[in-house]
Amino acid sequence: MEASELFQVDEEMAGERIDRFLAERVADLSRSQIQGLIEHGFVLVSGKQVKSNYKLRSGDEILLSLPEPEPTEVEPENIPLEIVFEDSDVVVVNKPRGMVVHPAAGHMKGTLVNALLYHCKDLSGINGILRPGIVHRIDKDTSGLIMAAKNDAAHVSLAQQLKDHTVTRKYTAIVHGVVSHDLGTVDAPIGRHPVNRLKMAVVKQGGRHAVTHFSVLERFKEYTLLECKLETGRTHQIRVHMDFIGHPLAGDPVYGPKRTLEIDGQALHAQVLGFAHPRTGEYMEFSSDLPEDMERLIEQLRQNV
Repeated sequence: MEASELFQVDEEMAGERIDRFLAERVADLSRSQIQGLIEHGFVLVSGKQVKSNYKLRSGDEILLSLPEPEPTEVEPENIPLEIVFEDSDVVVVNKPRGMVVHPAAGHMKGTLVNALLYHCKDLSGINGILRPGIVHRIDKDTSGLIMAAKNDAAHVSLAQQLKDHTVTRKYTAIVHGVVSHDLGTVDAPIGRHPVNRLKMAVVKQGGRHAVTHFSVLERFKEYTLLECKLETGRTHQIRVHMDFIGHPLAGDPVYGPKRTLEIDGQALHAQVLGFAHPRTGEYMEFSSDLPEDMERLIEQLRQNV
């Protein structure tokens, strides 16, 4: 079955090219991918096929359909996992930095999904063969807690909790600069970067609602240790929001400065994860220790005050 999304064009959007319009609003697709979908008839404007350079008109209805990916065999792999919790409905894993969550082009092996398929044998099939059981994700170079569903009923429950913003997700981060406020909230929409399509950014138009709450845990000479709590869960949300307020994450290869702390990837750890158990409704909360690389950096920063 194809997934589809409908867009209504108003007067402000009129005159914009359709490929650029969609690329700014669909975070998971690049402009070239959008153009491919348009060419193959997966994008209709008021029921008719158009070309990528079609200029939008006020009142247009755009129907974007995403074809099912071709089935790809994902091999179970005997990769060690740190299981924090597991029962017949859900498994919570402490993902190491550097591990990709689910297979994609260039990363068909060594992912969390490969490891879970070997360990569990019974993951939810709702997200298809490439993402079995995966309800949410964390970036490759972010470490920490992630949950996966072991049956479809659990998947539906956990996905709804994420949609309702009732899942607790707290991250520990080391950011550049000394954050002056003890508490703060970044409420700024996130969409595809208008120039660099590999990045996300805070955008004025077409972005998705995104809210990050933060609190200062410790201040250092040129850095700050933060707790960041997600209200929403957009792609690269904490990384984009911290960069937006002038405090990019240490070690972030995409959004941070070149001169930074020595760490392989952004200094970001998903430390607390809480949700209502999909079968019993009981609230459960899990926490994990900071990885050794972040602990080492914090000790170095404390000595450099």
